[in-house]
Amino acid sequence: MENLWRIATGQDPNREDYEGIEFWSNPERSGWLTKQGDYIKTWRRRWFVLKRGKLLWFKDQAAAETRGSTPRGVISVGDCLTVKGAEDVLNKPLAFEVSSRSFTLFFLADNDKEKEDWINSIGRSIVQHSRSVTDSEVLDYDHKR
Repeated sequence: MENLWRIATGQDPNREDYEGIEFWSNPERSGWLTKQGDYIKTWRRRWFVLKRGKLLWFKDQAAAETRGSTPRGVISVGDCLTVKGAEDVLNKPLAFEVSSRSFTLFFLADNDKEKEDWINSIGRSIVQHSRSVTDSEVLDYDHKR
């Protein structure tokens, strides 16, 4: 039933969003997090993989380690602006958020160390893959007008 709902609402990620990323092999970071749903605000435990500027999530670890499986969701961290603690926003311990101009995703880690490790890993990936400054936006101060 859940698969039919995902197909009907277009929630399955576009294959182009993760094409060429071997998420099943040597991720930068992987592990369990609990994620708040995008539309129905329930909390679901998912296996997350961070690799090559993409944060992908799967129903379980076995799906993430299977070549050719389809993630439940994927975001490009290069589109994200911040990752930070969100205990005050959600009134839940171990909460953190990942935000872009168009969305905010909320997560719960299993413990303080996991929370800090995920925030640091995602933050590092945001910096490495950021699209906040493009080549066309770089000013050339030496150029005379």
